[in-house]
Amino acid sequence: MAGSPTGAGTTTPGPRADHEIPAYLERLGLPGLADIHVHFLPPRMLEKVWEYFDDAEARYGWPWPIEYRLGEEERLRLARSFGLAAIPALSYPHKPGMAEWLNDWSADLARRVPDVVHCATMYPEPDAGDYVGRALAGGARLFKVHLQVGRFAADDPLLEPGWALLEDAGVPVVVHAGSKPLAGEHTGPEGIRRLLTAHPDLTLVIAHLGMPEYWEFAELAGRFPRVHLDTTMVGTDFTERFAPLPDGFPARLAELSDRVVLGSDFPNIPYPYAHQIEALARLGLGDGWMRQVLWENGARLLGLGR
Repeated sequence: MAGSPTGAGTTTPGPRADHEIPAYLERLGLPGLADIHVHFLPPRMLEKVWEYFDDAEARYGWPWPIEYRLGEEERLRLARSFGLAAIPALSYPHKPGMAEWLNDWSADLARRVPDVVHCATMYPEPDAGDYVGRALAGGARLFKVHLQVGRFAADDPLLEPGWALLEDAGVPVVVHAGSKPLAGEHTGPEGIRRLLTAHPDLTLVIAHLGMPEYWEFAELAGRFPRVHLDTTMVGTDFTERFAPLPDGFPARLAELSDRVVLGSDFPNIPYPYAHQIEALARLGLGDGWMRQVLWENGARLLGLGR
């Protein structure tokens, strides 16, 4: 990883263990964390996701042990203990007919658990615009789209009605579009560039900073003022092995300080949650940058404090 830019100011070392997170946030004067990339799924679906990662060595070439393979209540308790002021419940379909079912499940979870963010998703199918409209009318305030898992293009014509509604509503959409840890037919920046050309006011959050196409997705964030980048898995010891941040890129992250948002992928990560915060602090971009990334930018997108 490249060295950090000069003039960043003091950077408080990040927490090395989960129990150190509250004291670290207190030192930075933050009321909590605004993590925009957290997954909660129907139990059987989550088990299948974990089974997929159990076979990671064959799929990716390296093991991916799930750090937080726990029941729903324990995962909620842990998220709160880390300091999450609101808990996203991102989900994503891999075939037609799943998205609306997932949206219904997510809406019910948000009703049952007050600090869970009401999330939704979509898939290219004829009724996508209809159920996106229903989800928005029902209070959904964060969406997830996964191009590699879903194997579809961001600008698939069947998604057009949904994108139009999301652009008008200003609701943020976390989009997995980068080509790591696995490339797909529709990953990479080109599809997102076409989508933003058609819908320049979309509030997109590019997951994983768009790894490994870091520079290309940062260029889109610089060009389109509502495009953000989330930090999910970036800079961690795990990710630096296969998608290291390129030389000079931390300086670009400093320039985009109002558009970089904390993301974690909790609970499906192969290391403690604290390590994501520690990895960001290691960039040496200053406590002011950390405050923006850990709280201010995500709180703005999630409407915390309104």
